[in-house]
Amino acid sequence: MAKSKAAIGLSWEPKLPAFSSASKNRDGSGSKPRPEANPLWKPSTQLVDGLFVPPNDPVKRNKLAKKQIKDTAGTSWFDMPAPTITPELQKDLQLLKLRNVMDPKRHYKKGDAQPNKYFQVGTVIESPLDFFSSRLTKKERKVSLAEEVLSDRNLGNYRKRKVREIEEKNRPGGNEKWKIKGKGSYQRAKQRRH
Repeated sequence: MAKSKAAIGLSWEPKLPAFSSASKNRDGSGSKPRPEANPLWKPSTQLVDGLFVPPNDPVKRNKLAKKQIKDTAGTSWFDMPAPTITPELQKDLQLLKLRNVMDPKRHYKKGDAQPNKYFQVGTVIESPLDFFSSRLTKKERKVSLAEEVLSDRNLGNYRKRKVREIEEKNRPGGNEKWKIKGKGSYQRAKQRRH
């Protein structure tokens, strides 16, 4: 099991004079393109006669090698890369975390506090046998999980009902708060009158 190590060696970048046509932008500002944007660019303090020499210190050399190795889940996970978290993906992950609130008839195990660093998002391809039974129509298909959940009418009705129940519970009710509700309230009220 030989791991692929990042190559540490000499990297060379020629010192070219700035040409007059390259130094001016289209807007005529005359600002030079930033060399820091180039991944091969090294500051002049690290260059020796225009060549980058790796440090002699093994700790610094190992840090440099770790920066060059790609961040993956490992060979046993087929070098799955860590995805970039976009706002849409962040919303989908938040929905997955709060999925036990969405449906009253389904119960899930308590999930991890933090999502895994390495994961992939895929598309489910239905079998042609499920064409009439358990297939989403084109109208029901959405781009993301968040849009699909928001377009579900049953879930919308459940959410509205729950919000209404919570609001009724927390609303101050005038003289309603003095009434004793529950089993036998009529008998207790009758006893108080006599």
